[in-house]
Amino acid sequence: MTTTPTTAATATTRTSGTGAHLAAGVLTGVVALYIALVALGNITDFGTNQQFVRHVLAMDTTFKDEDLMWRAITGTALQDTAYVLIIAWETVAALVLTAGTFLWARRDHGRARRFSVYGLLMLVLLFGAGFIAIGGEWFAMWQSKTWNGLDAATRVLVLSGVALIVNLLPDGRRDGAS
Repeated sequence: MTTTPTTAATATTRTSGTGAHLAAGVLTGVVALYIALVALGNITDFGTNQQFVRHVLAMDTTFKDEDLMWRAITGTALQDTAYVLIIAWETVAALVLTAGTFLWARRDHGRARRFSVYGLLMLVLLFGAGFIAIGGEWFAMWQSKTWNGLDAATRVLVLSGVALIVNLLPDGRRDGAS
């Protein structure tokens, strides 16, 4: 049995928009702008956060508990590689979120949601798993009074999480398709 698309099926892809769609688009755009500025700052002022990453990985401003110090990465080549990978991840996330924002503006809700979710999950991984879990706990960043980025990472994780939740809200269609 073959069916042809109806106007109702087409309308589910490009609807006139709802408050939830607008909120998802705006939040995605805000996070895209923020992470693009972070990536740009890290690229144009490479040395500032390079020192942050070096100190966190070296664990040189922690309590220096000998039971933890074996985790320290003191080679600058490895530290700088980690920093470049962070910048690359931020840049790709910014591009994916910008694409999501553009698609929300075009009312291409299915693809907008997909791109937005991918970009936001990239930030959840970077700031939640990378900075909070690995940096904060594995490298004991929480112990440093000077090189502690947990508050900033938490802010980004919360903003990304809220945007992710809004992006995943049901869109209100009766058939439940998204």
